[in-house]
Amino acid sequence: MAPRTNDDAPENDRVAAVRRVRGIQPVRRLRTRPLQGRSGGLGAAAPSGVEGAEPLEDGKGRGGGGEETGDQRIAAVRRAAAAAHRSRALHLAGCAALLAVALTAGSIALGAARDNGPTAVTPASAAVSPGLLATGDLDAGISSLQSHLRTQPRDFTGWATLGLAYVEQARTKGDPSRYPQAEQAFKRSLALKADNDQALAGRAALAAARHDFEDALKYADQALKVNPYSERALCTRIDALVELGRYADAAKAADTADDRRPGIPVFTRYAYVRELRGDVRTAQRVLERALSSAVTPGDIAYVATQLGHLAWNQGDYDTALTHYARALAADDTYLPALEGRARAQAASGERGAATKGLADVVARYPLPGPLVELGELYEAAGDRAKADDQYALVDAWTALARANGVNADLDTALAAADHGDKASALRAARAEWNRRHTVHTADALAWALHVNGKDEEALPYARRATATGYRSAAFLYHRGVIERATGHAEDAREHLRAALKLNPGFSPLGAREARTALKDLEAAK
Repeated sequence: MAPRTNDDAPENDRVAAVRRVRGIQPVRRLRTRPLQGRSGGLGAAAPSGVEGAEPLEDGKGRGGGGEETGDQRIAAVRRAAAAAHRSRALHLAGCAALLAVALTAGSIALGAARDNGPTAVTPASAAVSPGLLATGDLDAGISSLQSHLRTQPRDFTGWATLGLAYVEQARTKGDPSRYPQAEQAFKRSLALKADNDQALAGRAALAAARHDFEDALKYADQALKVNPYSERALCTRIDALVELGRYADAAKAADTADDRRPGIPVFTRYAYVRELRGDVRTAQRVLERALSSAVTPGDIAYVATQLGHLAWNQGDYDTALTHYARALAADDTYLPALEGRARAQAASGERGAATKGLADVVARYPLPGPLVELGELYEAAGDRAKADDQYALVDAWTALARANGVNADLDTALAAADHGDKASALRAARAEWNRRHTVHTADALAWALHVNGKDEEALPYARRATATGYRSAAFLYHRGVIERATGHAEDAREHLRAALKLNPGFSPLGAREARTALKDLEAAK
């Protein structure tokens, strides 16, 4: 489908149309494959353990919540005002806060913004929490849990849920400083009951959020030994295997999760595993089934956004905008949908709306993906000063992430290769490749090698990045540029054409450079 033009219906009309046709769907328990085994769950054991523990309220471990900045107070007022108009489902990270924090360049579908694509975020339904955190504002829910734990400090389930709430708070605020508090909460839960699957699964989610995927897999496996039907552990296990580049194992894990706990969190991961293999049709089918079963605003927004990301990655901007509109009809504050809409607008030529939208997103969600995209929009418009401001914020965020135990090497490699210190980009990419061999780390290493003039070394990694069939215009563009630099002119033309055919607006700067490189290659024939 051709990119959306400025003559199409305005965005407000699109959202209104979606609101009119959107009805509440009946709850259905769907599977992506035929039933192969029973599903169920294990009951939680009674609380037991240590006395006198106090809930963690600030960065020092206890107390009255620490200093509140002006921005935080404004945000609190806005949250209260929004709550007065409507209630929202609590977005509590359950299956994989990894994708929730969007720290990788490739996932979570897993935090990852896939390639240069929008950030993926864990759905509300992934959270399994006490009634205290079932609905409402996240900060208010955390306060309620803290109060509960003051009077019931032996509630190991409460401590596990508080840890997950801190992980989610880190994601929604783009603030990794909450991770140490989450870690302490999980430790207290496990001190009370060493084999409780909720804390083990939470610890897996925290490890994934910090990009420690080996530990994420270890803790997920421990949780599944206690409770084979833990949705959070099943999902985090898929995420960890994907992020370790163990795609065949991830596919098996997705099948297992689909048998044991079919539902939206599993469906979205099942779809991403298929997308990584180039099976876009299956990914789309599974996501559409997931959307048909979604009832809560949080789940509708989440799945519709994933469908938007999938469409955007294939260059179908009109369909992507329709999916983002449906997400925003369910929750007009849902940041991943706002970010995705801005990217699709930029690709469709609506640069003004895209720039405004991304500026609003990064004001609330200052993570590398949207910061780089906004910087490139400014740079493409000739405003280098504003662009450099965004790139500098990426460096600041990376420093904060590392200070709080997050491995940010992939983010550093991707951002610095194009907009920073090229030598540091290569160091970070090599370090990340030594930890895990994914298509995203292969692409990042290939590109970092290229910008450092090491094209012969880069070429095998660029080929590996495209070897699974994953349809990424950014990967194809990088491969084409590297092939051109190594004298493979025909291959370069093929892959540059493929990149622009697949997603002609994949990057504000990259797409422009791809066209220039292809034009030069054609002229040199």
